Amino acid sequence: MALTTAPDPTRRGPGSARAHPQRRGPGRFRHSEGLAGYVFLSPWLIGLMGVTAIPMLLSLYLSFTNYDILTPFSEVEWVGLANYERMFTADPSYWHAVRVTLTFALIAVPLKLAAALGVALLLNRAWRGVGLFRGLFYLPSLLGGSVALAIVWVNMFNRDGAFNSLLSLFGITGKPWVNDPDWALETLMVLAIWQFGAPMVIFLAGLKQVPTELYEAASVDGAGRLRQFRDVTLPMLSPVIFFNLVLETINGFQGFTAAFVLSNGTGGPVDSTLMYTLNLYITGFTDLNMGYASAMAWVFLIAIAVITAVFFSTGRFWVHYSDGEDR
Repeated sequence: MALTTAPDPTRRGPGSARAHPQRRGPGRFRHSEGLAGYVFLSPWLIGLMGVTAIPMLLSLYLSFTNYDILTPFSEVEWVGLANYERMFTADPSYWHAVRVTLTFALIAVPLKLAAALGVALLLNRAWRGVGLFRGLFYLPSLLGGSVALAIVWVNMFNRDGAFNSLLSLFGITGKPWVNDPDWALETLMVLAIWQFGAPMVIFLAGLKQVPTELYEAASVDGAGRLRQFRDVTLPMLSPVIFFNLVLETINGFQGFTAAFVLSNGTGGPVDSTLMYTLNLYITGFTDLNMGYASAMAWVFLIAIAVITAVFFSTGRFWVHYSDGEDR
């Protein structure tokens, strides 16, 4: 009796169907996906390295030299901490710029936030035309720190400007506000406060998130409008206040354009508008002392970082979140 063997199902003859190709493994797929991600990120990475990281490292090196723009890099002299020592001990204009900047930030930022919150409370109502008013109040912030806006502001507050014309209607004699050392910085503060649109919009968004049940419960307990604002609105709005406070403080210390236009790049009259960034610009690009200007820039960066860290470290005492956890 002949023995027959069953055909092997794993063997394929010449006429059998072609085997399926091997599928790409998950590791290979993730590799190609990651490569595509880096390709799309490459413009940002190139910009980060070429516009931010490398110039920052270069300025850190220059802060320890006497580089003056006109000197070739091969001839730059290393001076160590001399620029920092001069800054803190032998440069009165530096400390004057620090005082002017602190005065500006400590007055303009709180008043700007107060104006933004006040207008946001007024516009947090469902009445006809409220959208138009929100857009009009936000419009100045769209202009930002533009040169054109600064020029208009200077013309408004000079001797023959619109502000003095308005005062004359009430029998008040104006003065050249932008040319008066006692009032030039105040005109810059008014300009900064007037541009409260951006924090106002953020406050509006925060007010929309406050539950109406809290106001109803406070009203049942006999709380008036002022007490509701103190015990309900402010605690619920504290994360938004914290956010706006940090951003506007940093912006306040970085003020440059309006001071530059008002003083024609000198910080006048009598250095009354010599903001820190303007003093840094004059040192680096007018006096061509780029090494010293780089040292000023790094001190400024560290100061902003310290102020921000102080805000975050103290925020846990007054910033309250809706989940009941303070951070």
